[in-house]
Amino acid sequence: MGSWGSSLYSGDFAADLRRTVAVVARLPFDAEKLVDLLVDVERPSATNADDADHTIFWLVVADQLARRGVHSSRAREAALEIIDSGRDLELMARLGMPDHDRRRRSQNLAELRARLLSPAEVKRGRMLQRPQPFLWEPGEVLVFPTSRGECINPYFRNKTLITGGWSQDGWGAAIVVERGRAFDFLTWYRPLVASSVEQEKPVIDTMVARRHWRLDRPGTASRLHIARMEIEGIGRLNVDLAKLYARFAKLPTGVADAVNDVSIANRLRVGVTRPQPRQDPTIESVSELLA
Repeated sequence: MGSWGSSLYSGDFAADLRRTVAVVARLPFDAEKLVDLLVDVERPSATNADDADHTIFWLVVADQLARRGVHSSRAREAALEIIDSGRDLELMARLGMPDHDRRRRSQNLAELRARLLSPAEVKRGRMLQRPQPFLWEPGEVLVFPTSRGECINPYFRNKTLITGGWSQDGWGAAIVVERGRAFDFLTWYRPLVASSVEQEKPVIDTMVARRHWRLDRPGTASRLHIARMEIEGIGRLNVDLAKLYARFAKLPTGVADAVNDVSIANRLRVGVTRPQPRQDPTIESVSELLA
């Protein structure tokens, strides 16, 4: 039912936000700081009362934090105000939700209200004790096997289990041009991806001579995923961040990608057509970014 089903978690926004809260709740900050971080990640929805997802944001945040033993007065009061004022049901009516679905949603909101007023005794889950370690250095050149332009899906424990089959037919290459940490804890990496597959395994000496590269959004990486994707580092190039930022102005940070744990596997597609209207920036030669 799109973003406005009778259940609080019917829509994609609510489902995605639930996963975001799960990640942010692991950070070693107090409840109100966690709410501030969530607002930063979803600022348009969190701060604009006219946004279609505004009420959903506060209802989901309050519900998920309470379920995880994180007690935020700000989130709780915002959610109770939305429920008691009827703003969420009014929004659903404007979006065209049928009467019978609004009645079911009203029941769901009443149950949420009761949980927020009498929260269960839930112990807060284990928090991160230290920032995630960086696994790649800026300028590190990566090579990886491909099948029809796709890298190995690391969410399968073995590539032989990948739906539709996976058989290597080439090699992809990428350069980590930037890395960072969301909220000083969650790592992300921005790859510059070669636009064509090579039949032979690439070597560092050929990188500068290659033409046509795509600068993708950041992604996350773990040692397990790197091993499953069979990614290898073959050396480093001296990437100049000043040139990167001059060439690609207003690059989005990797905060949302780190919080939503978007694997770099989603960024290492080679020669695969992107759905419109997404257009990733490109560069002719990596030498344009080197010191």
